[in-house]
Amino acid sequence: MRSERVKTNGINLHVIDHGGDGPVLILTPGLTANARFFDAIVEDGLGDGVRVLAVDLRGRGLSDKPSTGYTMEDHGRDILGLLDWFGIKKVALGGHSYGGLLTYFLAAHHPERVDRCVVLDAPGEVDPGIVEQIKPSLARLESSAPSFAAYLENVRSQPYFGDWWDPRIENYYRADVEELPDGSAKPRSSPDHITQAIDGTLTIDWHELLHRVHAPTLLVRATGGFGLPGSPPILPAGVGARTLEALSDAKMVDVAGNHITAFFGTSSARVAEAIKSFILEDS
Repeated sequence: MRSERVKTNGINLHVIDHGGDGPVLILTPGLTANARFFDAIVEDGLGDGVRVLAVDLRGRGLSDKPSTGYTMEDHGRDILGLLDWFGIKKVALGGHSYGGLLTYFLAAHHPERVDRCVVLDAPGEVDPGIVEQIKPSLARLESSAPSFAAYLENVRSQPYFGDWWDPRIENYYRADVEELPDGSAKPRSSPDHITQAIDGTLTIDWHELLHRVHAPTLLVRATGGFGLPGSPPILPAGVGARTLEALSDAKMVDVAGNHITAFFGTSSARVAEAIKSFILEDS
């Protein structure tokens, strides 16, 4: 695993190069997330035969945090510049949640650069109600904690974890915050930047956009509810079916767990195998 800062579209993006031989897969994380979200699926087999480049989107993780520029178009230009930096003409592109929407966006607008799409638990339609569903996840951006241990304790108490825990997720949450000299832990992402990113998704006709995605697409759906007890999955089965219908060449794989837990723990190996088989099926 090697970290790089890549100059693109007037900013520096932080990229984790997991190494390995084989086709390149670029993965972009969710709305408030960072590149360490993909550690478990890489460790559990995806890195065998696929070279994974995981990206901190602008405003997240160790990437630059400009005051503006959080539309899909802005993020898209960042990724196109990243491809140019690495000398990649056409790539397998994927992402989790918001990163999945970005994958759809780039595949529709720049089909010459996207060979395959790997979409991890991202709906093909954006309902403003989803913002309410993910509010517990967004709430952590509002305040600092006296220590990383206290921050992690608060994370573990969130309703979408319950009794579940995989210690490997701790590196993801450690990358979520900046540890200050006094020992306190402050979230790296700004609520204002995340709000700008959310607003940018609400102006797009996603149903129309999906009909312009012609690259082969793998949609991985987490079947568990996310949010308060009784909440539905982020990608309900019906929405998944409509997404498949709108895409010209797509298949869906269901995995146990919710919007976060499905990509760690016992499900991460299944996710890794599904992605690897999809990326390598014609090679």
